[in-house]
Parts: sequence; C-alpha cells; structure tokens
Amino acid sequence: MSRTAILQIVFPKDLLALLGAQPQAAETAKELIILGLYQENRISGGKAAELLGLTKRGFVSLLARKGMDYFRLTPDEWAEEVATVKAWSASHA
Repeated sequence: MSRTAILQIVFPKDLLALLGAQPQAAETAKELIILGLYQENRISGGKAAELLGLTKRGFVSLLARKGMDYFRLTPDEWAEEVATVKAWSASHA
C-alpha cells in the first residue's frame, strides 16, 4: 500500500501566481501546509522535518528563515526550564 496520496486543489490564478511556476508551486504549497500544521501543534517538529525531507537542524533553519519559533514555551514554562537547568548545573558543579 502506498504511503502517498495525490490531492487536487483548485487555486485562483492570482494565488497560484504567488506560489510560483510548476512544479515549485506545488512544493511551496506543501511546505506552507506542513508549516501550518506544525504551527497549530497538529504535528511535531520531527514529523514536519520528515515530511519536508529535512534534518531536524534543517527544519529549525527553515523556521528561522520564515520568522517562526521552534521553542514555543509560555513564560512560566520557560522559567521552569531555566530553573531546572540551574538546579542541574548546581548539582553537577
């Protein structure tokens, strides 16, 4: 059984022009869909990287180029992470 499927999408010509010429338009649309799913927390960064054919590092670089965050922590979550690292560092000094 194939692990891929073809999805036919009808775009207005002006939107399609923004995506570029074929086959680049299809790749751009695929990238935007995957990034959207990642941004909505519907897929992980690892899964997004896999779907885009990128390494984890390559995916992080792509996010940086797009102005998107890889680490999406609330201020409280970030403070907890910092406290954990500080506690670990103090216990291993």
